[in-house]
Amino acid sequence: MFNQSAVRVRAGEKTDRGGNTVPDWSDGAVNRLTVSGLNIQPNSQSESVDEQRNAVITGYRVQSAEGTSPDITAADRIEWNGETFEVDGEVATWPDLFRDAVHHIEFAMVRSTG
Repeated sequence: MFNQSAVRVRAGEKTDRGGNTVPDWSDGAVNRLTVSGLNIQPNSQSESVDEQRNAVITGYRVQSAEGTSPDITAADRIEWNGETFEVDGEVATWPDLFRDAVHHIEFAMVRSTG
């Protein structure tokens, strides 16, 4: 059940023209980490059509294996199945019921087109 893997992509930082620190998603600035032991399942799909475009949003629910807590945050992106997704919302950490430890994490990821 936890036989899938994905790549966590974390932005680097750069300074914009106003002197502010902002995320840098360029290839040379990002940090990639392969995360295994995941269960990735379809979560949501929606489509909106208007005169200008046909927008599709696809979402997945991701759960890590028992006893794992991969380094993934709401600011990260996820590369999986040849596509790039954004983490949608906060990453939930589930506590172990019998030990002072993490049981697993869960999060949603989405991809928009159009």
